[in-house]
Amino acid sequence: MVVIYPLSTEKAINSITLDNTLVFAVEKNATRSEVKKEIEEKFSVKVASVNVVVSPTGKKKAYVKLAKGYSADEIAAKLKVI
Repeated sequence: MVVIYPLSTEKAINSITLDNTLVFAVEKNATRSEVKKEIEEKFSVKVASVNVVVSPTGKKKAYVKLAKGYSADEIAAKLKVI
């Protein structure tokens, strides 16, 4: 598993509602394709894109934008993020 947990910061919540994007903390050695594959298998959705950011503290975050027709709100509700 490369995805560790979903983030529920204010910015992450805004991304869910405005951009149809979920934000996850991921392992340091995780690649975009590994994150995409795991999210698609775990939640039965299609992923449009994955952007990865490493913070100055060394934590890695993945911004997972879902394809049209899939709702980030529904997945966030399942994960109890919102």
